[in-house]
Amino acid sequence: MPIHRIDLRALIDERPFGRYQVFVTALCALIVFLDGFDAQAIGYVAPAIVHALNIERSALSPVFSASLVGLTLGALIGGPVSDRVGRRPVLIAGMLIFGAMSLATALAQSVTSLLVLRLATGVGLGCVMPNAIALTSEFAPERVRSTAIMVMFCGFSLGAALGGLAAAGLIRDFGWQSVFVVGGVLPLVAALVAWRSLPESPRFLIVRAKDPARLRGVLRKLAPDLPADAQIDGGVDLHAAARTGVGALFADKRARITLLLWVIFFMSLMDLYFLSSWLPTVIHDAGIALDTAALITSMLQIGGTLGTLTLGRVFDRVSPFKALGAVYLCAAVCVVLVGLAGTSVSVLGATIFGAGFCVVGGQIGANALAARTYPTAIRGTGIGWALGIGRLGSIVGPIVGGVLLALHWDPQHLFMVAALPVFLASVAAFMISVGARYETHRAARAAGEATS
Repeated sequence: MPIHRIDLRALIDERPFGRYQVFVTALCALIVFLDGFDAQAIGYVAPAIVHALNIERSALSPVFSASLVGLTLGALIGGPVSDRVGRRPVLIAGMLIFGAMSLATALAQSVTSLLVLRLATGVGLGCVMPNAIALTSEFAPERVRSTAIMVMFCGFSLGAALGGLAAAGLIRDFGWQSVFVVGGVLPLVAALVAWRSLPESPRFLIVRAKDPARLRGVLRKLAPDLPADAQIDGGVDLHAAARTGVGALFADKRARITLLLWVIFFMSLMDLYFLSSWLPTVIHDAGIALDTAALITSMLQIGGTLGTLTLGRVFDRVSPFKALGAVYLCAAVCVVLVGLAGTSVSVLGATIFGAGFCVVGGQIGANALAARTYPTAIRGTGIGWALGIGRLGSIVGPIVGGVLLALHWDPQHLFMVAALPVFLASVAAFMISVGARYETHRAARAAGEATS
């Protein structure tokens, strides 16, 4: 009787993107929606907290920084841990942490308690993102993987944006604490749903030889026609599982691409937070009314959302890092043009939309490409550390902007400096593309010589 041997990678890549995969992607999108809500919650309630605690606005600066530090630590820790114990448990644990800490924040009575609780909340939030990306990546076929990840990631942007609308009503009717109550209860409920319904990555299960019966159960939902006696082969992923941990990101000729990815993430998030933190101030200082400045700045996220939905298909169809390099190059041009737009509302709106389309879309695309770069055994580590390094950039960006504003730089020169990080991200992406092409040609040449 013949044995049915099935390659797991081929099983996922050669089948349609089915309902079960859509379900996993949608559930991950819901999770990062709540992640986005909680990540931005402190910003929404800051004015109310200043009034309630009778403190200066500047006193909350360490609280904002603590959230970013927590996000960095969560990404650096949560990614590697998931490569050892699984995507699902770390993702659920992250949700439980940030849900519980958000609830506790509603009881905070001082800046010190807020700082500690937002640091802990950030750790939970940081654990969620790399594992949502990894899980979505490992369920999606290769031909639509970037699209699936980027569409899933839109949940974060929607959570951050809609959270502002919800926060306004909650603060008005129930006080600032209600924002953190909602931001705590919903993740705890979602964690229960994920515990009952969210599967573990089949690629992780086979690489770590975790529970064959459980693997078969997941695969039957992906492929109901799977033969009962099928033997599943992990293929390339299984052979790449010998080494894990951060050191593995630099093994097997991965050092170059890892360092270049870190440059991309650091520079991209530095620029994104530079723009999102200081755009309203710079526009208002140029002579535009504050409400109009806020409306114009919203074009950054609107452009980013459309960029995210558009660029996924581009990255799936063409050389992805070459495309990413071109996107960041366009971003640099758009950022320079923001500084040259003067006080024209229409020109500012168009250039900021373009900057958002390329900077935000490029960053979310970089998340997807990081997931595609590393094998299953170290995918969580690779994504987590890239995000963690990027978070350092998100801390540096607003600081650099503040220093330049304190030095009274004019908008033209300010945005020329702001264009430099994404230009460097573009260079790094093109270098990865050139290196990948060189390795492909070298491998093909070596194969030709071996058969001659």
